[in-house]
Amino acid sequence: MQAVMLGCVLALVPSTWTHAVADSRIRTVAEVPARDVAMVFGAGLRSGRPTPYLAHRLDAAAELYHAGKVKVVLVTGDNSREEYDEPDAMRTYLVGRGVPDDRIVSDYAGFDTWDSCVRAKKIFGVDRAVLVTQGFHVRRAVALCGAAGVESYGVGVAERRDATWYYGGIREVFASAKAAAEAALRPDPLFLGPAETGVTEALAAGGGAR
Repeated sequence: MQAVMLGCVLALVPSTWTHAVADSRIRTVAEVPARDVAMVFGAGLRSGRPTPYLAHRLDAAAELYHAGKVKVVLVTGDNSREEYDEPDAMRTYLVGRGVPDDRIVSDYAGFDTWDSCVRAKKIFGVDRAVLVTQGFHVRRAVALCGAAGVESYGVGVAERRDATWYYGGIREVFASAKAAAEAALRPDPLFLGPAETGVTEALAAGGGAR
């Protein structure tokens, strides 16, 4: 019994770490400090379109843009195969919500949260950002981006507590262990590649950096 209890405690340590690091940096759309870049993490497609969870993230990012809280939206997701393109689907959705196409930058190799954070820093030159994702994921995202060198605030998108929400919350316990290892070891992303100027160019088109 003691071994089981110890195992449970150890399993919760990484999750406790993400809360300790990120709790003070979680805000609403209305409260979050202005930053040049909002970063939206992929959350899957259905028939080539954003899933409801991803659509809600994009709605929040569009709201940030229209409120003048951000100037550029970096959409980061999976395009590892030709028939599956999260970033372009995210771009199309945002344009449909009134975000100008030239204010959207696509990261096609954001295969997981750590990869997205590292690539935001090393490939796109993002030093500060507003991270947009669901509430159960936002603390891990803020913690990992901090470890990757991106000072960030997180906007946690609210969702009704359905089966997907509960699954996401349970999954975070295990994902936090992976996140703690990534923050400690700082591995290279699955794909790094050369630096890109998309964010710099989008900011210049939008009136420069804050």
